[in-house]
Amino acid sequence: MDFTIPAHLAKDIQRFQKFLHTHVTSNLSAWQREGQIPLSFFRAMGEEGWTGFEEKSGLLRSHGALREALIAEELGVVSPGVAIAVLAHMDLGFMGLYLFGSDELKKAYGGPAIRGERLMCVGNTENIAGSDVAGIAMTAEESDSGWVLNGTKAFVTNGYIADLAVITAVTDPDASRTGRISMFLVDLNSDGVKRTKLKKQVWIPSDLTRLQFKNVFVPKDHMLGERGRGIQQVLSIFTRSRVPISALTLGTARGAFEKGLAHAKKRNIFGRPIVEYQAKAFEAAEFYTRMEAARLMVWKACQAADHKDDFREEAAMAKYLSVEIAREVSLWAADVFGAVSVMVDHPIHKYPMDAWGSSLGEGTQDVQKLVIFRELMKHFS
Repeated sequence: MDFTIPAHLAKDIQRFQKFLHTHVTSNLSAWQREGQIPLSFFRAMGEEGWTGFEEKSGLLRSHGALREALIAEELGVVSPGVAIAVLAHMDLGFMGLYLFGSDELKKAYGGPAIRGERLMCVGNTENIAGSDVAGIAMTAEESDSGWVLNGTKAFVTNGYIADLAVITAVTDPDASRTGRISMFLVDLNSDGVKRTKLKKQVWIPSDLTRLQFKNVFVPKDHMLGERGRGIQQVLSIFTRSRVPISALTLGTARGAFEKGLAHAKKRNIFGRPIVEYQAKAFEAAEFYTRMEAARLMVWKACQAADHKDDFREEAAMAKYLSVEIAREVSLWAADVFGAVSVMVDHPIHKYPMDAWGSSLGEGTQDVQKLVIFRELMKHFS
């Protein structure tokens, strides 16, 4: 069993690190002050082939889960906030189109999304429905030529800058919990859509937005997948997105760890560097080992995503382990820096906050454990 990164992927990641230095590192402070990522960045990602997919002869093709995970980790090291915006575009919004869109919709919107010319997002969570995906209240009423949407989606990453949204809504209120919801591709520039940017302290400079829909018309052919299968479809999207968000979270841990360790090597306490104290040295050794273990789980989830129809177990375990280590190591790094870590503009400040964000996206830790438990029970049935 070979655990090394293939040579062609290693070269890709070296090129991507240079891309990040050119397009992100030098601009990140300004983006954080403005609280927004410029659209030109997404276009640059698409132009240079970093969005994870390609379009050839009208067909959409994935570059593979491992390559995407490696890219997500590098993004997470530099800026988890930028990383989550890319993930929300490609692994949530675009993924809905890729998995469930008709050939016509894919031809119309797939290429522009891959090239970063049209941004996408997913609107599923509502104030009354988070982990309980089936509990949404937004409605879609059928009309002669399409559907009319009414309701509100809360906490939508990329909602402020996206052109298109994958939206879940109740189409069959009298059906069972698992058969009442359908999924739609919605133009966010339509009449009746209102966007409200929300104030937050995690994953800056990505946006978090409330989307309100008042009599928003959606053409019939913009329903994604099957009527009444919305809950199954959105859960499928979340399962797939758990793999790159696990890599993103691992990058959050690595970014905090590298900064904390570098500071521990040069900051003197009681006459010697912090890293020379056994307590801190042992903590660093433990965190490094656990990050490596989480990375192997992420890579296993990548292999499963590319080769298995059902990889819920691997994806949930990767998400659970990466969040656990990211939360702990980011707080450790902040402690190493001391009081300066509470300063919003300090580079280390974002990592504990962003690790917290990762613990919520694509399901909390309790949700991951629930998924893992259900899957492991299948082994013992």
